[in-house]
Formats: sequence, C-alpha cells, structure tokens
Amino acid sequence: MRRAADSKATDAVDAQWWRDSVFYQVYVRSFADSDGDGIGDLEGIRSRLGYLELLGVDALWLTPFYRSPMADNGYDISDPRDVDPVFGDLAAFDRLVADAHAHGMKVTIDLVPNHTSAEHEWFQAALASLPGSPERERYIFREGLGITGEHPPNNWVSAFGGPAWTRVPDGQWYLHLFAPEQPDLNWNNHEVHADLERTLRFWLDRGVDGFRIDVAHGMAKPPGLPDMDLRAAGADALISGEYRDIPDRRFDNDGVHEIHQMIRKVLDEYPGTMAVGEIWVSDEERFARYLRPDELHLGFNFRLVLTHFDADALRASIERSLAIAGSAGVAATWTLSNHDVWRQVSRYGGGEQGVRRARAMALVELALPGAIYLYNGEELGLANVDLPVEAMVDPRARTAGPDKGRDGCRVPIPWEGDKAPFGFTTADTAWLPMPDDWADLTVEAQLENTDSTLSLYRHALELRHQHPAFDGDEVEWYGAPAGCFALRRKPGGLVCALNTSAAPVDLPPGEVLLSSAPLIEGKLPPDAAAWLV
Repeated sequence: MRRAADSKATDAVDAQWWRDSVFYQVYVRSFADSDGDGIGDLEGIRSRLGYLELLGVDALWLTPFYRSPMADNGYDISDPRDVDPVFGDLAAFDRLVADAHAHGMKVTIDLVPNHTSAEHEWFQAALASLPGSPERERYIFREGLGITGEHPPNNWVSAFGGPAWTRVPDGQWYLHLFAPEQPDLNWNNHEVHADLERTLRFWLDRGVDGFRIDVAHGMAKPPGLPDMDLRAAGADALISGEYRDIPDRRFDNDGVHEIHQMIRKVLDEYPGTMAVGEIWVSDEERFARYLRPDELHLGFNFRLVLTHFDADALRASIERSLAIAGSAGVAATWTLSNHDVWRQVSRYGGGEQGVRRARAMALVELALPGAIYLYNGEELGLANVDLPVEAMVDPRARTAGPDKGRDGCRVPIPWEGDKAPFGFTTADTAWLPMPDDWADLTVEAQLENTDSTLSLYRHALELRHQHPAFDGDEVEWYGAPAGCFALRRKPGGLVCALNTSAAPVDLPPGEVLLSSAPLIEGKLPPDAAAWLV
C-alpha cells in the first residue's frame, strides 16, 4: 500500500501542496453520524465529502479516531494503529481516504506522541511491574518526596488543572501533563521512538498525506524534572503575555527537536507528505526552531486566535507571523479557531456583532499567503453553545471548572431540518445537546442563501483558488484610517481592507471582489472587510 516515489509525476510545487492549502478540521465526533448512535464517525464524514468539495477545501484534518476509552474524547489513545469501533474500522478509514482523494482532497490525521491512554497495554504492564522495570521506563515514574514519599516528585501542574502526578499503590508517582488517564511517555526510551515510527509508517502506508502533531512542543522533559515557576502555567499566562519570559519547564525542552527530526526523516521517505505542529511557544526565536528544514513543515502559532478585534493589534500579529515563517523559509499557518478554543463568533462579542466580525476575519485570514486551517462549523457562523454542567464531558471542565470546558465549541454540525439534531444523526439526541435556535444556521438553510456565512466562505474560497490576485507570498501595507488596515498581496495585487472602527470608511481604489457586509454608500461599514483588485 506504500505510495510510489515518482519524481517525474510530482514537480516541486505539487510536492509542497500544503504551502497554500485550505485545510478543514473535522472534529470526528461532531461532524456526521452514519449509524444512529449520536456520535459522528468515519462513514459520516465520507457521506459529506461532496459538501466539503463544494465548500472548496483542499485537505482534511481528522481528530483522533483511534481506539480509546474516551477520557479526553479520543486524545487518550489505547491503540494508535486501529480505529475505535465507535468511529468505524480500518476498512471504513481506507474508504474515506480513497474517496477523499477522488474528490481532490488530501487527508491528514492527528498524531498524539506526548502520552497514551492509561488503558494502553504498555501502561497496564507498567502498573503490573515493579519500580525500575523496563515496563515502567516507557513512562515517567518517580519516587515521591517526603518521609514516606507522600508528596509528588515536583510541583508541576496539569494543563487541565490540579497536580501533574498521580500515585500508584506501590508508592511511586507517574507524570501526566494532562488528565490522569493520559500518562506521559518517556522519550528517553528507545522503545517509545520505535513505536511512534511504526505508527507513522502504518498510516502513511494506508495513504494519509500528513499529520497534525498534538502538543508538538511537549514530549521531551528536562533532566532531573526541576520545579517550575507556577506563574508560567496555563493558557491565561500565554494569552496575557505577562509571564512570557518565564520558561515553562514542562514544555519546549531542547530534546523535542530530535523527536521532530526523527518524524521528518520518516516523512521524507514518503514524497508529498507533511506535518504541522501545535506549538504553544511565545518566544519567536524558539518557535522558529520547530520549522527548521529537518523538522516540521508548518507550525500553528495561534497569534490570530489570541488577538482581539482591533486593526492595529491584528496587523502586528500578521506581521510577526509572516516574519517568523519567512525567517524559517516556510509558509505561514493561519487559523481562527479549533476544538480547544472558543469559536470566533463568541470571542468577538457574540450575537450579530460577533457574526459580523467573524465574517470580516474570515476574509482577512483567507487573503493571507500561506496555509489556512478552518474548523468545522465556522463556515456556518456557529457560536459557542452554553451547555448545562451535567451535559459536559470535557475532563478540563471537571478539573479546572465548567467555565474552562471546551465542549461549547464541539457541539455537532447542523445539516438540515428545523429542529435538533438537525440531520447530524437519526438518533433523538446527539452526544452533546444542540440548541433549538440553529434552524437558520443549517447547511440546508444557508446553501442557497447568497447572503449567508456559508455562501461567503464558498465565494471566498473560490476566489482564493482561481483569481490571479492571490499570487505571491509577500504582503505590503497601505496607509489607513484609525481603526482600519489595508494590505496588498504581492505580486498578485489583491487588497484586503478591514474596518474595526465605529464608522464607515472609504475603501482603497479598485474593484470590489467581495465584502463581508454590504457597503454603505460605497464605504466599508464597521466590523467588515472587503477584497479589491
């Protein structure tokens, strides 16, 4: 099943197809359910490939569909080389890949190398073995502190809240940077390296085109596991930037680069394949290290996700992102949302204002050179759903509090009809409850409405793919009124204007190709963006 390396059939441009592709993240549990159990699955995705082709995306990113007890919705993997029955089987995966390729779409999948499930056969063997055994050396087990070892080995905290250590009956502690059901692997162990290489080749031989690497700044741990400065912990510290100069000893250790070099060596044996990393690293120089020629092809830096709706702040984020990617000689990677953050409609204020701003930012993002990652449902203008506590399943909601839960951005996609579950499933309810007021947001309701958010995305993607104004990897900036910016793609010539001020503004010269909102007497209204040539 391994793909053939045919240099005559693959020129340099096609071999780097990811540099300007539009990827579509499919949160597998929430996209489409084919068997009526209320949970999305691989056959459900395959049944909707025609929609994705119509939308105009180039590639898919599938969240984990591997065998898992689902303590963290599949990111706790018990077998990385098989499909969990709730999502289908290997035959269903093979059909999905073949059909996606027939529709002209690449398929990339999640890779989770930092940890396994506590139900993985390796961890079960570790629990059944003695301290110091080869089985325990695959993970990070340590003796505790205190007279009887009653205290954790260090002060590290979990990204989900609470301590990053759990004690086992014989007194040792094991490390888990996320949930206790997700023990961290020991990347100083050669078996761990060999097993990941086996996993890579297993899926590459089945035809996948690449991987999104979960927690790509994790894996390696510092010698001696020294205590961390707790001010550096958590996403709030990263977002505020208040403690960005304080190293977080849990992540971004230098040894991680050897792991990415190993991954890259395998990918280089499969021409036309790629890897993008989830890299929560604020230091730009350290971030760029992940993008060296023998490491990742692309890297999420999340600057647009972390930037509020303000023209000056957004311009600064765009300039820094382009500079970092340019210094590394790779394409910039843009995203406004994913399964771990609030949907942009809600982040930008919610309601009609949130929708207007989200539509404007869609045009900003899609105007930029580089790779684009869309999250399923953003093309419908979906907002976060305010779920009752009893409906939440995210482990972070249990450990860090309901307000930190991520379920609100993971509610299933509404396809058709006028009441929940809107064609997502034939069951009475979906795995997360869907709001009754989504009838106007279904794919069916928006598809033929030329003013809908779905139609805006379709038109924008068509222009991005076909119009010569989108050529070029450089951006230059025009002078613009306060609260606005105007950028130009070079050499293609596309102009993107954004108005984050409170009043309509004059547009730059040119013919309007597309706008996120109707113009007001020829002017760009507040909370809007437009493309011109």
